[in-house]
Amino acid sequence: MKKLLLTATAIVASSQSFAGNLVEPMMEPEVVEAATGSSGGAMLVPILLIVLMAAVIASGGGNTAPPPVIAR
Repeated sequence: MKKLLLTATAIVASSQSFAGNLVEPMMEPEVVEAATGSSGGAMLVPILLIVLMAAVIASGGGNTAPPPVIAR
């Protein structure tokens, strides 16, 4: 009787693992929005670089301060 109960339990437990077929999941296509905007953002970085270079050139150059005196 124990073997019959054990066999029946094994059959029921093993049949659940083969309950159905594997089906490919149906996924909805991804919606990609077109990028809209102006091209003004592309000009911002070069303009800032030009302004920065002009500021460096204007501020650099002549150092009119006398050299420091080292006391002995």
